[in-house]
Amino acid sequence: MTWLVALRAIVGREFLRFVHQRERFLSALVRPLVWLLIFAAGFRAALGVSIIPPYQTYITYETYIVPGLCAMILLFNGMQSSLSLVYDRNMGSMRLLLTSPLPRWWLLFSRLVASSAISVLQVYAFLGIAALFGITMPGWGYVAVLPALFLGGIMLGALGLVLSSFVSQLENFAGVMNFVIFPMFFLSSALYPLWKMRESSPLLHDLCAINPFTHVVELIRFALYTRFNAEALLWVLLASVVFSLVAFWGYDPARGLMKRKG
Repeated sequence: MTWLVALRAIVGREFLRFVHQRERFLSALVRPLVWLLIFAAGFRAALGVSIIPPYQTYITYETYIVPGLCAMILLFNGMQSSLSLVYDRNMGSMRLLLTSPLPRWWLLFSRLVASSAISVLQVYAFLGIAALFGITMPGWGYVAVLPALFLGGIMLGALGLVLSSFVSQLENFAGVMNFVIFPMFFLSSALYPLWKMRESSPLLHDLCAINPFTHVVELIRFALYTRFNAEALLWVLLASVVFSLVAFWGYDPARGLMKRKG
């Protein structure tokens, strides 16, 4: 019960912070909507999409990039949550939280759960706006995608925790975020199928194929069409475990960098 109380308190605190930061919600929607409504119009002719799984017929480019833009929201929100973690650590509130008698890994996992839950809400808001513009998914897909979104949020949030455990200053973390976010996003299947990447550069195709963000995108893409992608699920689970273990190590004062930070 004590663990559940701590989980509820941390999740509630993050939701209250999110409610009072309306600009955070708006910025999370502006980025994918710009890609969906503006860039997609210009790229539609150049990046026509063939019939590839899970699609049964030709689709518009706008429809293709929706799963990638959902994953973009998860990625940016995971990094934003980690940025707030760096701020909390510098202000002392994070150190106070980590003095709790509960296991450190459970406290950090609770932060991941809170960040993922907020990300999922933002994704559904984006999908609702996309539907207003006529870009819809199968009805049951909106339900089937929920576990994929939550798992993807956990993985990307854990990656953010890893970065925040190695960076102590807010200014440095902002630069590291850009160094990680944009390569992960553009070297993935979010904006174009991997077979198109193979035609231009086999090396870039291989980089996209091993990019964990690619598998988050594909897990969401298949789930939106009520299809199961075992390979993507395996990669996302593996990356989630690895990132989480590294993050828990990084925040352990006995071994990680937190010891050297004071």
